Amino acid sequence: MKFLVTGGRGFIGSHFVEKCLDEGHKVIDIDSMTYAANINLPFDNDKNYKHLEQDICKVKHLPPCDILVNFAAESHVDNSIIEPDVFVQTNIIGTQNLLNLVRGKTYNRPLFVHISTDEVYGDIYDGSFTEDSKITPSNPYSASKASAEMMLLAYARTYNITYQICRSSNNYGSRQYPEKLIPKIIECLDDSKPVPIHGDGSYIRDWTYVKDNIDGIYKTCFTDKVNQVWNISSNNCLSNLEVLEKVSKWVGKKPKINFIENRHGQDMRYSISSDKIRNELGWNPQHQTLYNFL
Repeated sequence: MKFLVTGGRGFIGSHFVEKCLDEGHKVIDIDSMTYAANINLPFDNDKNYKHLEQDICKVKHLPPCDILVNFAAESHVDNSIIEPDVFVQTNIIGTQNLLNLVRGKTYNRPLFVHISTDEVYGDIYDGSFTEDSKITPSNPYSASKASAEMMLLAYARTYNITYQICRSSNNYGSRQYPEKLIPKIIECLDDSKPVPIHGDGSYIRDWTYVKDNIDGIYKTCFTDKVNQVWNISSNNCLSNLEVLEKVSKWVGKKPKINFIENRHGQDMRYSISSDKIRNELGWNPQHQTLYNFL
């Protein structure tokens, strides 16, 4: 198969590209190389891989492909609070540009696989959201991702574009930029610096190992059950302080904590049910705890 991947030099996207190449597919990767992109990757010299340094907002032509997987996005919530315009531009306008290019194809349109986030649901104090739950984003980042989903759904109905939407929980693993919690903890411990923790550190997230996540995304690319939303999560819910404790034990250092001002619009708890992808596509996470990676 021919994959067109956007954001394939980023954290999750690079693992997906690696998966596709390992499975024998060809990959064209459109990545504008922002600050969070990986300059060097293990597959750079693979004969089936090609990188195009382009901005998804400005791409004017889609190379021939069977499946388009859109990872490209601004993703750090703190940055979205400071500069929401950047998130609107990339996450919404960029996605719309890709959709316009797909609808412009009169034949051999690719499947459009859009990578979203559990944050579009907002927070939940008890239980878990399902794919049918109402989305109520709480910050500019999650709002931009929800808006991109709405644009995709509208284009699917109006222009008959075939799609999948994957809403993934918090990921962890190699190649993650250190603005995110786990690599930030490791960086601070290595440098003997206090670890910044928002508020009182009680906020809960569901943590999924990146390779488990991309295995789930990969399955949605090859099922006949199209035009669907798929939650991908490991039911591995931990508070930020619990994550800090686990990582510190692995590193073997006692952490110093710098409790910083709470994030504006802070979500208290994320939890999504992944029963649908488990039951219908046979996906199951292979890494249930942080220790499996760390």
